[in-house]
Amino acid sequence: MKPVIALVGRPNVGKSTLFNRLTKSRDAIVADFAGLTRDRHYGNGRQGKHEYIVIDTGGFEPDASSGIFREMAKQTQQAVAEADVVIFVVDVRAGLSAQDHEIAKYLRRLGKPALLVGNKAEGMKDSMHMSEFYELGLGEVYPISAAHGQGVRPLVELALGQLNLPDPDDEEEDRESGVIRLAVAGRPNVGKSTLINTWLGEERLVAFDMPGTTRDAISVPFERLGQRFELIDTAGLRRKGKVFEAIEKFSVVKTLQAVENAHVVLLLLDATQGVTDQDAHIAGYILESGRAVVLAVNKWDAVDDYQRQMLERSIETRLSFLKFAPMHYISARKRQGIGPLWTSILQAYKAATCKMPTPVLTRLLLEAVQFQTPKKSGMYRPKLRYAHQGGMNPPVIVIHGNSLEHVTDAYKRFLEARFRKEFNLVGTPLRIEMKTSHNPYADK
Repeated sequence: MKPVIALVGRPNVGKSTLFNRLTKSRDAIVADFAGLTRDRHYGNGRQGKHEYIVIDTGGFEPDASSGIFREMAKQTQQAVAEADVVIFVVDVRAGLSAQDHEIAKYLRRLGKPALLVGNKAEGMKDSMHMSEFYELGLGEVYPISAAHGQGVRPLVELALGQLNLPDPDDEEEDRESGVIRLAVAGRPNVGKSTLINTWLGEERLVAFDMPGTTRDAISVPFERLGQRFELIDTAGLRRKGKVFEAIEKFSVVKTLQAVENAHVVLLLLDATQGVTDQDAHIAGYILESGRAVVLAVNKWDAVDDYQRQMLERSIETRLSFLKFAPMHYISARKRQGIGPLWTSILQAYKAATCKMPTPVLTRLLLEAVQFQTPKKSGMYRPKLRYAHQGGMNPPVIVIHGNSLEHVTDAYKRFLEARFRKEFNLVGTPLRIEMKTSHNPYADK
């Protein structure tokens, strides 16, 4: 499981800037304006071999009693509850405030690993301004500049060092144990627990007609026709504005970790509610994670022909980026259409862990180029020479040649279609990487 780092602090101390620096993204809006971030914001980061989830939070006011500030405080408290380690960000230039004391008091009471970080400390490492923060009682103050990246890398190493993480190579060996990890994901109340209970033939999980019944990612061992599975029932992912109740305290992080840790994800949709924005967000996260995916539309028996047609059209348009995923129409409660799901799940797992020999990939590449050459860009036409496999789950194909930065996205899709057809890659994303050879005579 990926460790979780939460960034907390009062408004406008640079938490979102640090979030963008850790995730190497621009996902969090940054401006010199207090209170801009209000919801929890999740992103992925990587330091060496270790990957982690980082949570950006709104400005923290522990004693906020009303309005949006109370809801922001709830969001931050939930982020702290989800985190393995907390980074408490203070503003060195603005100095210590009463609010910083309240946050420090809250963190000390929780007893969770916490690092005190003085942001905006460029050129102030040995300044007297740093010393006043020691009275917060959280130990050493680590000076950084999130905007310039100073001190950020050692900070992450320190944060991850608090957690005694296993070696990723050892984790990878543990994963290859012949057990297929299947995560069932989707919005609250689409029937995830009901489906797993139907598979198990017993009421193993609480299934109730109320969103948010499942609070955690629950793992259940299961065997079918000699193949062992680990079924993971995830808590439903709601829209950010709805994640206030304590019952969903761990839902988002546990679901994201379950998806990351799975071999195959079964994305469950609700036929009675259609494809929502949240379904598209969950599907996008699964795709970004590179997991194999199977789509299932539950409660198919509860809709009429017109609703079915509209739903099929909605799936085609809103989930068009999952065209490679097989789709099934089921009723978990009535046990309809559930058998064929297993065929698609095994097919998706087989495709995700498929081994593609270099001679076959190179032959397919050269045949594709002969059939349709890549488009010329200015003076240069990309030359694709050979291909090899660069990874599994998801499969990665690395193509070598010259001027490959000019290969268009349309041509990459053309190559992807040919590779998919040859290796029957159904239910898994396929990533194609281009590596241009260096010209040894370029500087002569």
